[in-house]
Amino acid sequence: MDSNIIRLSAPFSYNHSYLFTNQKFKLRFPSISIRLQGRKNYHSDAKEFDESAFEAERLRLDAKARDSMAQTSKRVMEALAEEEDDPQAWKWVIRKRIWDLMEARNIAQNPRPVHHRIPNFIGAPAAAKNLSELQVFGMANCVKVNPDSPQKQVRFLTLSDGKKLLTPQPRLRTGFFSVLESSRLTPSTINEACNSLGIAKYGRPIGLDEKIKVDLIVIGSVAVDPKTGARLGKGEGFAELEYGMLQYMGAIDESTPVVTSGLLVTCYSA
Repeated sequence: MDSNIIRLSAPFSYNHSYLFTNQKFKLRFPSISIRLQGRKNYHSDAKEFDESAFEAERLRLDAKARDSMAQTSKRVMEALAEEEDDPQAWKWVIRKRIWDLMEARNIAQNPRPVHHRIPNFIGAPAAAKNLSELQVFGMANCVKVNPDSPQKQVRFLTLSDGKKLLTPQPRLRTGFFSVLESSRLTPSTINEACNSLGIAKYGRPIGLDEKIKVDLIVIGSVAVDPKTGARLGKGEGFAELEYGMLQYMGAIDESTPVVTSGLLVTCYSA
């Protein structure tokens, strides 16, 4: 069991149709259809930011999303047990095996249970340190990092190193991306700025017309094949959405490195 960093090779292969306008973003693919109109600026004045209301709404929507994913997983598993053909079934089998294993071995960290999440794990800070020692991280001026718990230390190291941090709004529900810059933070607020509340409080929301260059993408994973770089997220498809949005913005191209931090475990078939 080791904390590890894996570079993903061709992590997002998809053929989606998407429509962008000034105020609206819409992206459809087989399992998700999302429409966003406008953005709420929760942090135009940090003193007016209602932390309790934001956190309560975040927890409510997260619970709702996890319940939806649990229902999807249940349907897939039931179809698999009845020998019905479901091309997505293997993904849910792998996800469940990883989540179950992490809980059974007690190598998971809060928030728990880790099911239907990008799982937090023992050794996440060590994995973040390994990532920070990569040449691509050292040379990057702007790093896009997912907002999940196991990558919190990656966000902290990004800001502590004086880099620009780009992070998506959780589930893209209050906007698209937020930009945080260490020069606009104090030493006492950098750590706070690495969690969901701090991102909403101190981040600058940007739209799809923002001119920005992302030098490195760090995403979370449930499972990764260390030989091929193929990865599985928790099943909602937001990593793909975000990647497509950044491509549309011209912020990334096919040469932009994509890495994931995670726990290297071995699962044996019964």
